[in-house]
Parts: sequence; C-alpha cells; structure tokens
Amino acid sequence: MGNGAKAQQKRERNAKNSKKENGSQLKVNETAKNIICKTCFQTFLCTSREKALTEHAENKHSKTMKECFPDYVAP
Repeated sequence: MGNGAKAQQKRERNAKNSKKENGSQLKVNETAKNIICKTCFQTFLCTSREKALTEHAENKHSKTMKECFPDYVAP
C-alpha cells in the first residue's frame, strides 16, 4: 500500500466520523431576517447596522429611519 491509499483511507474514515451536515444556510438566513421596513416590507438581517437602515430609508423612501423602522433597537 502506498501513501496515496493511506491518505484515501484516512479521508474516508474522517468523512464517516464527521457528523457535519452539508447543507445550505438559506433557511437559517431567512429566519435571521427580523428587521422589516414598514414602508416597503423589505427584510433585513438582524445584524444590519443603523447606517445601512438609514441609507435604505433615505434613498428608497426619502424618510427618516424612525419612520421606516419604528421598532428598531440598536444591539
């Protein structure tokens, strides 16, 4: 047995022992979108900063951040 076979066996053994799910983050990301613009109902991730929300309100709606996101609380 050469080193190539040993490496392949190790990869197979590690893949068998690993319980990691190979999946998409889309469902997790959708649940994390809990900031909603009250004007257009666009959703934002919970990690969105006040600057990004202010830019959205001013550029899209010509309103203040408090008008578009009245229940926003800074983390």
